[in-house]
Amino acid sequence: MVNKIIDLRSDTVTLPTEEMLEAIKNAKLGDDVFGEDPTVNALEDVAAKKMGKEAALLVTSGTQGNLVSILSHTKRGDEVILEADAHIYHYELGGLSAIAGVLPRPIKGKMGILAPEAVEEAIRPPNPHFPRTTLLCLENTHNLAGGICMTPLQTRKVSEVAAKHGLAVHIDGARIFNAAVALDVDVKHLVSPADSVMFCLSKGLSAPIGSVVVGSSSFIERARRMRKMLGGGMRQAGIIAAAGLVALEKMVDRLKEDHINARLLAEGLAKIDGIKIDVRRVQTNIVMFDVSNLGVSGSAFISALSKYGIKALTVKGNLIRMVTHRGIDKEDIIQTLEVIKDIATKKLI
Repeated sequence: MVNKIIDLRSDTVTLPTEEMLEAIKNAKLGDDVFGEDPTVNALEDVAAKKMGKEAALLVTSGTQGNLVSILSHTKRGDEVILEADAHIYHYELGGLSAIAGVLPRPIKGKMGILAPEAVEEAIRPPNPHFPRTTLLCLENTHNLAGGICMTPLQTRKVSEVAAKHGLAVHIDGARIFNAAVALDVDVKHLVSPADSVMFCLSKGLSAPIGSVVVGSSSFIERARRMRKMLGGGMRQAGIIAAAGLVALEKMVDRLKEDHINARLLAEGLAKIDGIKIDVRRVQTNIVMFDVSNLGVSGSAFISALSKYGIKALTVKGNLIRMVTHRGIDKEDIIQTLEVIKDIATKKLI
């Protein structure tokens, strides 16, 4: 009998804390489209200061935040450089082309990190036959690379290339605070070269809804208009922002616990015959491993886990992703490893 569901599919399954629920209940509210919601205004002020930017904008999701940013930086027909496995490219329904009308220029990085010389080579020269390259999108942490962090130096080097050619830089920082905690640096240092950054409140920070975009005041003014065009103008949005404030003020430091649990999971998986894992990639809270050598498909492996009350995702083929988060403790990791070892040794598929 399954006593507890261990949900390792994503850190999006986190539930709000009691403090967040109390904050929602007691939030001071107003009409945010008129700029009159005091709780939203407070969240945006805190977010901008934490990121070292002039202004911030609350959006409904990371996908909306990335799209709003692309719309604000580009014109239809422009070209955007991004890493070949970027979340914006793979998992946001092609919104950059379907809605923003820009062309993606995916280039392969090393463990999700773009080399400055590769970016420079991809930038189009002025030519009436070519689209204009106007934006570079980075991702930190990089989801499909397994939660890999970009260091401040890596970000600065590639951003210098972009600046030299007049490109804006946007960071998809859905899990940027995971990177800051893992690298033990102030998040400001991770994003200082970027013109805009999106980060999620609703992943490891445990808020129920919302993401934030930060940048210059003029950029955020454009982004606010784009958000409205996309239907993202909210009214008494302080009920969202209230939980987001708690997330920013109380939930960042505890991300280290998730990283410790992810490392425990990765090192345990590395000891199980038939599991293929690159432990070097486990820098934050994402763990990816291949089950091909177990002689089963990824979907069959996921199905077997579910019988034991463990949820995970297949990324592609036989590649499995597990994500640690608040609500997953050391005992859950130990139990998960025992189940996977049992599946691997007894072939309980």
